[in-house]
Amino acid sequence: MSPAVGSLQSASPAQDAVAATDHGRERSRRLVSGIATSLVSRGIAALAPLILVPITLTYLGREVYGLWMAAASITSMVLWADFGLGNGLLTKLAPCHARRDWDTARRYVSTTYAVLAATALALLGLLFSLATAVPWASIFNVSDDNLVPTARAIALICLAAMFVNIPLSLVQRVQYASQQVAQSNLWQAAGSVTSVAFAATAIAAKAPPAVVVSAAVAGPLAVNIVNSAVVYSRAGRPIAPNPRFVDRRFATTLLRLGGQFFVLSIVTSAALNADNLIVAHTLGIASVTEYSVPVKLFTALGLVVTLVNLPLWPANGEALARGDIAWVRRTTRRMTLLSGGAVLIPSAILILGGDAIIKTWTGTDLSAPPLLLTGLAAWWFLLGVTSPRFMVQNAAGLVRPQLVGWTVFLVASVPLKWFAAEQMGIAGLPLVGAGLYLACVWSAAQVGYRRTLRMRSPERVEA
Repeated sequence: MSPAVGSLQSASPAQDAVAATDHGRERSRRLVSGIATSLVSRGIAALAPLILVPITLTYLGREVYGLWMAAASITSMVLWADFGLGNGLLTKLAPCHARRDWDTARRYVSTTYAVLAATALALLGLLFSLATAVPWASIFNVSDDNLVPTARAIALICLAAMFVNIPLSLVQRVQYASQQVAQSNLWQAAGSVTSVAFAATAIAAKAPPAVVVSAAVAGPLAVNIVNSAVVYSRAGRPIAPNPRFVDRRFATTLLRLGGQFFVLSIVTSAALNADNLIVAHTLGIASVTEYSVPVKLFTALGLVVTLVNLPLWPANGEALARGDIAWVRRTTRRMTLLSGGAVLIPSAILILGGDAIIKTWTGTDLSAPPLLLTGLAAWWFLLGVTSPRFMVQNAAGLVRPQLVGWTVFLVASVPLKWFAAEQMGIAGLPLVGAGLYLACVWSAAQVGYRRTLRMRSPERVEA
């Protein structure tokens, strides 16, 4: 047992109460600071893709742009390729920071990097060995023979970039676990801005579509490399990855926990990113652009709200490790209200003026039906108010309730969204999604949240 843990156990009840209050205040201070800087930095990161849309849409045209968005949906679906180890690492590192156990933390970090670097290399080899065998044109429902080579090239570029980024993006988890939220968000914002700069440069050079896409996806990779170099040479030096600290026992622990996040990621990624492919097959590839552009407006709003909640993960991990359930309850209530309120007002503006905003923003005649905008607003409101409860469960490593909720949602949503798209057009997808989310995922979030608090109550921790 470490001295830090021993000193906590030997303290008097009065000293425990004072220590809990001090830890709670410091935790809240870091959380507020992280949220405030997240609003600024993630706001910048959210604006970057919005700037990228009119630049690339005008240059690539609707069909090629829609093809890119469909390929991006596939890459989002396979974000599970890290086997949940990134989330598992975040869950394991938070208690290490609370105990200041740098040796254990470094073993977790080094082992995770080793496993994911090997995984990325294997996936890249498999991708390019099967590149010509995969029917990309059929996957994207491309009927124009001239676009078939472009479809293959864009798919390979997006997937390869995603695989390379698997180990590179671990630095973000390390920063969050140490509650360096502001620094991490600033680096991610820089990655988004770099994507815009790279893509604009490629367009100015009149590069082919595949090169433009390559430039856009290269921005986050380049920034993650620089971020890693800075973090592990400075504040993160005590836990910097080192081959000597790779440990098979730690790999087993991470894979056991990460495996649960792995399955959850597969289900949620498929559930959240199936819409573009459903639209492509029911309404045609050109309709993907008509659907994905309004979605990007709300995604920029919802992404800020969702990422603002991410600092809760390590903060809850520390609070649960100390048995500070009152802080978890209080903070979850406040963040639920904050997340919901942050979505409602901008959503009302987008519902009333979204069509005009999209036409002005893209410089095209794209139209967004009010019913589509209403469905998207309802969808992101539900995701926003549910996120704080998921952050409590993630911190405790309780994945099963989320997995059950999302699995039921996925099984029910695909056929129902397919039917809705055929009967109602693109407006039907988010309306069906919001209704099913409320019935399936929100209910599961409530069950998991209450179970976590019961499991981690001070009485159980002491027992």
